[in-house]
Amino acid sequence: MTPTQIEVLVTIPFDEPLIDQLKEISPRVKVIAQPARRVEEIPNEVWNHIEVLYTDRVLPDPALVPALRWLQFHFAGIDFAVESPLLNNRNIVVTTLSGAAAPQMAEYAVMMMLTLGHRMVDLFNSQNRAEWPHDRWERFGPLELRGSTVGIVGYGSIGREIARLLQPFGTTILATKRDVRHPQDAGYTPEGLGDPEGDYFTRLYPIQALKSMIKECDFVVVCVPLTVETRNLISEAELAVMKPTAHLINIGRGGVVDQAALFTALQERHLAGVAMDVFAEEPLPPGSPFWRMPNVVVTPHIGGISAVYQNRAINMFAENLRRYLEGVTLLNRFDIMKGY
Repeated sequence: MTPTQIEVLVTIPFDEPLIDQLKEISPRVKVIAQPARRVEEIPNEVWNHIEVLYTDRVLPDPALVPALRWLQFHFAGIDFAVESPLLNNRNIVVTTLSGAAAPQMAEYAVMMMLTLGHRMVDLFNSQNRAEWPHDRWERFGPLELRGSTVGIVGYGSIGREIARLLQPFGTTILATKRDVRHPQDAGYTPEGLGDPEGDYFTRLYPIQALKSMIKECDFVVVCVPLTVETRNLISEAELAVMKPTAHLINIGRGGVVDQAALFTALQERHLAGVAMDVFAEEPLPPGSPFWRMPNVVVTPHIGGISAVYQNRAINMFAENLRRYLEGVTLLNRFDIMKGY
């Protein structure tokens, strides 16, 4: 019997060599590369036959895709899509790109630790004023990474890569994880990256013990996805137990940190500094006070940008496509009950 052909629709504008990489996986795979931003841009006869959909936000009604069995997202975080009927269809496996953005986001986190700890914002402001402060020893004395304690809220692919990058700095690494009994990483991990076996942390905390962890930290990095359980996970009570010399870095989702409580903590100088790449409202409105606070670094949700993201995305999708053909469990399966 001739194996059935699998039609794969890709709505992301990948370069042709990357699409060719998918086509070379198996003669059973028919790749339809049709960049689109809206469902209506794809003909109904295409929707009717696809078995695998790789997309960002082009999500058809289930009735339009009767043959669809696997939905692969172009993103790691898909909180924007949790209400889609496709994600609630038991006949469709949904996977994310968790791990593909981990290298650049981990570098961003380490960069912000160094930026905040070494007073780089103050130094740049001093340079702009052509100022050589007489009190520079006091004003610019750093909080060094070496010997500091870093708390990672969410020990997924990004958190694990942060832990790996911090190894040469001699930091103490604490982390939270939903299931502390299984420290290994069951998701997608490119060779040589991350912490697949769970070797790089000093102590692993359940999320219920979050306050016990962050009160010990000099730097707290938030990299959990936004779910019902994580919304406002970092709020007034959590901020209150942080050291006044500590720094907070949010690269997860804006809704994970209560921004009103954070603003109050900064105003009252209960925190030394904050770096935020994500916000509850994006773009961040021009009137937001965070733009003008001297102890805040604001970046416009660019932590995951990389010139090689497309390559990493295709490599991960190709690995999952091979698994699909072999009938093996796919990596990064989305769990509707967990929200990620």
